[in-house]
Amino acid sequence: MKERPLVLITGGAGFIGGHLSQVLLKSGFNVRILDPLTVQVHGSIPASLNWLENEFIEFIRGSVSNRIDLTNALNGVDYIVHLAAETGTGQSMYEIDRYYHVNCQSTALLFDILTNNSNHNVQRIVLASSRSIYGEGAYSCSHCSHNERVTPDPRQNEQLIKNNWDPLCMHCGAELSLLATNENDAIKPASMYASSKYAQEDIVRIGCTSLGIGYAILRLQNVYGEGQSLNNPYTGILSIFSTRIRRGLELPIFEDGQESRDFVHVEDVAGAMALCLNISQPPNETFNVGSGIATTVIEVAEQLTLALEGNSNIQVTGQYRIGDIRHNFADITKMKSLLGIEPKINLTEGLNRFANWVKEQPLPEDKLEQANKELQARKLMS
Repeated sequence: MKERPLVLITGGAGFIGGHLSQVLLKSGFNVRILDPLTVQVHGSIPASLNWLENEFIEFIRGSVSNRIDLTNALNGVDYIVHLAAETGTGQSMYEIDRYYHVNCQSTALLFDILTNNSNHNVQRIVLASSRSIYGEGAYSCSHCSHNERVTPDPRQNEQLIKNNWDPLCMHCGAELSLLATNENDAIKPASMYASSKYAQEDIVRIGCTSLGIGYAILRLQNVYGEGQSLNNPYTGILSIFSTRIRRGLELPIFEDGQESRDFVHVEDVAGAMALCLNISQPPNETFNVGSGIATTVIEVAEQLTLALEGNSNIQVTGQYRIGDIRHNFADITKMKSLLGIEPKINLTEGLNRFANWVKEQPLPEDKLEQANKELQARKLMS
């Protein structure tokens, strides 16, 4: 019998890793998971991790930042899906050392171990990157650059304090029209998190090229769905909203509520990752992974409230966070053309599935105000 190839998923006990593991098991892989089970993400050790009790899954509780843990986890591995990262824009702006240590230094450690071990078996690495690296994304200006894509600089506090939310053309100061961001658009991180993810991309691309390891870098849009952490108040807008809806609390919407995001269901993300391991030739490319549709924050809040059968209590606050972007949605042409896949789960179906799952979960403590106070104390939120 042919031996099942072994995939290491760093940070694999989390939201995306849980879904990806099931897809990989069905595809004939063995899965090894390295995860520290941090309290901020997982809360107390959750019973929901019973999916780890599978004969084809090996779980190692450890950190990608620890050389011994990572070296042990890499033993005999054929493929790596690198999910381990500190996530969230706001917290990254004041826990800078932690974000860079986990996201950048740990990725460097991974390649340090591989480079100095000529007997490793790793054939391909898939990195979970982020749409945040684009910053404000792509626009067009009808006044001065009809045929050019404009990628505005990050919005500054001096603009936001006046409630001027939309980016302006850096050439003529005119209003811009939003475009889908593609993989060739300029990289302009607006947060420390985004900057760390772009550095992570460079490490993977250069490291894999030098070692002859195949790779795929997936720039994920706003991933949501069943199983996402309901404990982390620093990231995951839908999980934050779901807790407040269930508790009958108001939903505070930053800016004017018209900022937009591209929401992609976790099953579509897991499918893209698995495909990058399953296809015969490594892509050695960077791909946007999203729905290709921009949805305003106020619209998604209204849809989620309806799906959870809650009372509408949306409050547009006019507040803002330094490092947030106004709009971004993905051009997924490259994903469809080179990988041959496109999203299967639309937002309405995905939100209903998420809501049905949320209703079955213990009601988490609401920590949003605590997280916002931390930002305000550091003058990173109005």
